[in-house]
Amino acid sequence: MRDLPADYLERAYAGVLGKLIGVYLGRPFENWTHQRILRELGPIEYYVHDKLDCPLVVTDDDIAGTFTFIRALEDHGAKPDLGAAEIGETWLNYIVEQRSILWWGGNGNSTEHTAWLNLKRGLAAPASGSMATNGRAVAEQIGAQIFIDAWAMVAPGQPALAARLAEQAARVSHDGAAVDAAKLWAAMEAEAFVSGDIDHLFEVGLAQIPRDGAIAALIADIRAWRRQYADWRETRQRIEARYGYDKYPGNCHVVPNHAVMAMAALYAPNDFSQAQTIVCTSGWDTDCNAGNIGCLLGIMHGLPGLDRDRDWRGPVADRMLISSADGGAAINDAARMTYRLVNLGRRLAGVEPAAPPKGGAQFHFSLPGSVQGFQVETGANGGSATLENVAFEGGRALAIRYAGLGKSPIAAATPTFTPPDVVRMRTYELMATPAIYPGQVASARLIAGSGNSSPVRAWLRLKRYGANDALFDVDGEPTILAPGAEVGLRWRIPDLDGQPIQAIGVALAAPGSGAQGVVMLDFLRWDGPPDLHLRRPREPGDFWRRAWVNNVSLFSRNFPQAFRISQDRGEGMIIHGSRQWTDYRFAADLTAHLAQYAGLGFRVQGLRRRYAALLTRSGALRIVKTYDGATRVLAEAHFAWDFETRYEFVIEAVGRNIRCVLGEAILEARDDEENALLDGGVALIICEGALSSNDIRVTPVSSSLGGTGPGAESESASN
Repeated sequence: MRDLPADYLERAYAGVLGKLIGVYLGRPFENWTHQRILRELGPIEYYVHDKLDCPLVVTDDDIAGTFTFIRALEDHGAKPDLGAAEIGETWLNYIVEQRSILWWGGNGNSTEHTAWLNLKRGLAAPASGSMATNGRAVAEQIGAQIFIDAWAMVAPGQPALAARLAEQAARVSHDGAAVDAAKLWAAMEAEAFVSGDIDHLFEVGLAQIPRDGAIAALIADIRAWRRQYADWRETRQRIEARYGYDKYPGNCHVVPNHAVMAMAALYAPNDFSQAQTIVCTSGWDTDCNAGNIGCLLGIMHGLPGLDRDRDWRGPVADRMLISSADGGAAINDAARMTYRLVNLGRRLAGVEPAAPPKGGAQFHFSLPGSVQGFQVETGANGGSATLENVAFEGGRALAIRYAGLGKSPIAAATPTFTPPDVVRMRTYELMATPAIYPGQVASARLIAGSGNSSPVRAWLRLKRYGANDALFDVDGEPTILAPGAEVGLRWRIPDLDGQPIQAIGVALAAPGSGAQGVVMLDFLRWDGPPDLHLRRPREPGDFWRRAWVNNVSLFSRNFPQAFRISQDRGEGMIIHGSRQWTDYRFAADLTAHLAQYAGLGFRVQGLRRRYAALLTRSGALRIVKTYDGATRVLAEAHFAWDFETRYEFVIEAVGRNIRCVLGEAILEARDDEENALLDGGVALIICEGALSSNDIRVTPVSSSLGGTGPGAESESASN
């Protein structure tokens, strides 16, 4: 057990925000040269996404990799001796080939793509990323460095631990100077929780790497140039002359980019905005470099350092997108991620995880300035409104301040699924499933200001996709909220014709016109199992299909069935749902058109952790468990089946008990292993063929499962 910084939570939050701000700032002009940036944009002093006609909040490998690979500490144990092989398993479980997290630039071009291919063919880390396997040019690109921030944030004040974890993560895909750069920066960020002296941080980082290596020599040069030249532009010229891209092979070598990061840290160690200007205006891999600098200075100076001279946080609104096989975690936010990281840090320190704020509410606003993705929406003549995180009742809440409110409502809403502007993103796809579903119960607590000019009507509101991918409001029952009064809103989400929920929030309206005042949103949450009917909507657009994580060769739109998938080689699946789902009943019709095996996955926790009920080419019905790629049969029965024949599956999962009903066959199993899977979404699974379904339902379990006795023609296994 070791002590943690008293302000650990807020500094980690500032680090997460600094990472997001830097990535979103540098992303629109990634890989531009310094000369082009000056010519077309000028010095980078604020967000420029609108000038380049792209969204601010986008999918990005820096964010998705950083906050996905850290899940190895959840999936393999929060332990200081976590190894590269375990982090490599995390890659395989969460990375969807050609669709999520990485730059899929080709074998031998993209370091991460190359390493992923090595892992996929069975070459475990660290061999997957070694020079011996991939050569020096591939192994020393920038990727190891860009993913290290989370490893530092779970090791506050422990630079050696941060460097060790960052090294193991780096060696999944990199080697040589790339690993040294990752170790140095991770150590600096970990030490930044307890020191604001940039020279001390560099010394701490250098202590973790060879003093005669390329990164140490680079740092020595940058520090010497900083003493010699007052203007960072002079040092940037020296960097380009000695360490420029033309000096190194590959697409994005670590050394030039590490050099401009070190320069920005040394020239603006106490000025977040100036450091961002330096690192972004310098060019090269701008989103990666700005993200690492942003995290370091965020941790060093906390939230006041981010807020000192301009509004970096407002446009971001805590939002982050994490494209992975865990689609339910895709629509995320900085506050939620901070609590996740801090609890991992507490576990590593031998300290009990902190209780979740406000009983586990998804939106609780407990960190200073946090809005967790909420933004204001106004209708015609709906007045105006602003949002502000405020101290409230010994904690914090989201204040909705309105003026000119009338019968046309205003709303404050936060995304729960893929935003419409995903089609404008120039990066990889967003693999996402909704966070909230029909059948679940949404609730919120609202408190009206005592000085409000009049009562208002308040209700829960969600947005769902519909025809032509337009968004449509769906409203709960309104409640009158008098000045000074408090109300609890509660709403069971109705069936939505198979359409995904894109956002949820609260709406306000006044009986007259010109109302003004404030309403505090203390929390908003949803609970319970889904009662979900997935089918082709009556007015289909495209987003009801986007609501599945797609890991198949083809998820077709050109067949009459609602869902039709095919897989060229090996196994493929599409996944729906979230880790909030625990006990449920999963019923679906299934037609295999060609398959080595086909069926349904449940309690799905990525690509390599799940249960499944499968029909095999050999004429068997099986319940199987896949865990980190190893598959074991839990129960099996003979079942004669045919292609082009529709079968009705019913699966129930309650605790460790599983039942599958298929016609006359009933299979039951119980998983008593320590690594039993107790939550997760559902999937359609196909191996080398095609599969279709028209009707899928996920509903609460109506009966308790007990025992593991065999059904008709079945043999069951208890593990």
